[in-house]
Amino acid sequence: MTHDRLSDGTLRSLPNQASVPAYDRDDIAPGIVHLGVGAFHRAHQAAYVDDCLAAGERDWGIVGVSLRSADTRDALAPQDGLYTLAIRDSGGESLRVIGSIQSMLVAPEDPGAVLAALIDPRTRIVTLTITEKAYLRAADGRLDETHPDIVHDLANPGLPRTAHGFLTEALARRRAAGTPAFTVLCCDNLPANGATLHRLLIEFAALRDQGLARQGDVQLAPQGDAPLASHIANDVAFPSSMVDRIVPATTDADRTRIAVELGVEDAWPVMTEPFCQWVVEDDFPAGRPAWEKFGVTMVADVGPFEDMKLRLLNGSHSGIAYLGLLSGHATVDRAFADPAIRQFVDRLWAEAISTLPEDAGLDTSAYTAELAQRFSNTALAHRTAQIANDGSQKLPQRIVASVLECLEAGTEMVHLTLVVAAWIAACAARGKALPEAHFTDPLDAPLTELLSQQLPANETVTAVFDLAGFARDHPERQTLIELVAVHLVHLRRDGPILAFAALGIDGIEAD
Repeated sequence: MTHDRLSDGTLRSLPNQASVPAYDRDDIAPGIVHLGVGAFHRAHQAAYVDDCLAAGERDWGIVGVSLRSADTRDALAPQDGLYTLAIRDSGGESLRVIGSIQSMLVAPEDPGAVLAALIDPRTRIVTLTITEKAYLRAADGRLDETHPDIVHDLANPGLPRTAHGFLTEALARRRAAGTPAFTVLCCDNLPANGATLHRLLIEFAALRDQGLARQGDVQLAPQGDAPLASHIANDVAFPSSMVDRIVPATTDADRTRIAVELGVEDAWPVMTEPFCQWVVEDDFPAGRPAWEKFGVTMVADVGPFEDMKLRLLNGSHSGIAYLGLLSGHATVDRAFADPAIRQFVDRLWAEAISTLPEDAGLDTSAYTAELAQRFSNTALAHRTAQIANDGSQKLPQRIVASVLECLEAGTEMVHLTLVVAAWIAACAARGKALPEAHFTDPLDAPLTELLSQQLPANETVTAVFDLAGFARDHPERQTLIELVAVHLVHLRRDGPILAFAALGIDGIEAD
């Protein structure tokens, strides 16, 4: 059966069980530019903004920007930016059409259009979900000055490729025009994400300032103003935030099911769970939507919430992914139903909880109980391979930070260290027990070459740590390497069965 396409023209013909935007989309003005319009943004920030628009805050429409691929634009442009958010749990599914994305731009096709959106005086907030690897950090956490895209953007400020280049050039042009700076709101899983992005942008702007000074060029700033790096350091707000919602990849079966339920075709619906959380540092000099009316927690310090989420949800997710893959489990719910993996996750949570502040009002018992329910959601079919991507970028804040704090405090961390070993073992298993490109990592080329040498476990772990920069210059680095190497020996000898048995865990079940 051929269906019409979801669009403004077909919106009112949708069945009653699908909720639709409760506002006139023609009355909406753009106020937010979002970099990285993937499924997570469309399940999370865009839904919160949709609530605000429905409540009458009409100045916060979203201009979506894809920094790499045109796929999302190509899917949503014929749909006037509309898409279906399918909220699924074991009890069923509810459908909601989101209308907050007004337009879509693809940066490689027209960087000038992206800059025009960023310097538009109506733009007061720029949000980002570009994934950890797109922040282009070197192994020491600082800006990777040698990355080809950073080099390009420094040489070609008017034709940027990176978020760093777009934000810096836009802020320079706004300052030159006398337009107040926008607020930059990072929504990626980075520790102190606002402060981290702020530091990276200051580093980038300082390199740009140095380059312009060497060339004798005049910056885009009123005569006598401070360098651009100082402007970004002192005059631009970078609040931190914590985001939480599980968003599995959309499948063709999802598209077919949604088309049947709506009676129209949606080229890229988004699947998600009922749970949704957003904690935001309340620092928006240019104004913001009243997100708190719709469940967003506005706070002075995001740190404790961020650490709890990174270490309990994201950390256990990585453990479930790598150990699940090595145990033959394709989805999170199946892996979490494995008695051994479930017992392992409970113990990992106990270790990670010991690193969280006791005086921050965190209810870790309630949080992990809710996580257990979310991980058991059979309707999501969240693929372990999807979560496994980019481990070299994710594990430092999800696992390694907790391990180092445990080592400093003299507390248990043997379950946390198994996650790092499982990542190494899963990377080595690609092309053997796992399909060759089952998941990916920015370090795939050197990782593959290193792991193909089949070095002894301790040498392998040391080389991987050197490559990824894990625990660089930390006094407990060698201890951490040795702990991970013991797990890797077990995983190499008899997979998760022996690794779990060494921890006193039994009962593993493969699909």
